[in-house]
Amino acid sequence: MNALPLSLVPDILIRMANRLNTDIRNGRLIVPPEFGRGYCAGFIFNPHIRLFIMNYELDRELVIENPVEEPAGRMILFKFRHIFPFSSSVGSTDSRPATPSVLIATNNLRIGEAFPVHSNTATINIEVEAEYLRGLFPDPELSPLLSGLLSQDQPLLFEQVVYPSLQRIVEELTGERIDPLFERFLLRIKAEELVCRLLMELAQRGEKQLYGLNEEDIRAVYEVKRSMLERLSEPPRIRQLAARAHMSPSKLNRLFGQVFGASVFHYYQAHRMKEAARLLKEELLSVSDTGYRLGFTNLSHFSRIFKRHIGMKPKQFSRT
Repeated sequence: MNALPLSLVPDILIRMANRLNTDIRNGRLIVPPEFGRGYCAGFIFNPHIRLFIMNYELDRELVIENPVEEPAGRMILFKFRHIFPFSSSVGSTDSRPATPSVLIATNNLRIGEAFPVHSNTATINIEVEAEYLRGLFPDPELSPLLSGLLSQDQPLLFEQVVYPSLQRIVEELTGERIDPLFERFLLRIKAEELVCRLLMELAQRGEKQLYGLNEEDIRAVYEVKRSMLERLSEPPRIRQLAARAHMSPSKLNRLFGQVFGASVFHYYQAHRMKEAARLLKEELLSVSDTGYRLGFTNLSHFSRIFKRHIGMKPKQFSRT
């Protein structure tokens, strides 16, 4: 039995419950053991904001027709990925954990086509009406990035890393169990806190001009990202990457920086040092072995770059 009125439960969740032959209780659907494991939850708080929590693994593909639910206004999607403990390992043989991140997209960009969802799903989606958010800012002179995002004049996508402070809010959103009487109230507050924190992070970016994206652009910059992170011992060659992406080097750098908030090389170097820290701490490699594995021939140079990104020299870091 569902304690919430059906009008407060997303229709896709109701359809999923019907296909799995199970109930929705207080906005949550527990996947029956004969189909897999995990749960899915959905809450329509009001016409301006709704929340979906999906952390499940099905033993077989399940096709559910997703109805087109027209919100009251133009929505902004905040899609959290790689934030649940099991999500980084499902369907992957890579020993490196995926970096928790958030995709922030206007609803005139169909990111569902660029990022397909399969039977293993571990995400949180928050959808907020753009006009509602704009009304929360007393000063209409926002940063160019926030102004472009809230006006939705062109399709935009940004990716933001989930730092520990954000991760703690996510854990409060998904892990805390309280009296059902107060649950929806708390979940809405936490969802809005996450959105506020993310907008604060985006406002720190320095873009003066934004460029509209399409699905081809998105696939291209994410293919560049994937290719770089698979070869952390090889510095990126912009011309080669741009040719594979069917873009000019200047366009690739421009769109990559807009989506990820860093140039191709700076993004590569940050992840290279993150991997160095993992090798030192988790695999207990020596400083020299770590540097050589990541393509450094000069260990003094490796030490300087590592300190710049991590805050201490590699030998000191390995002893902490």
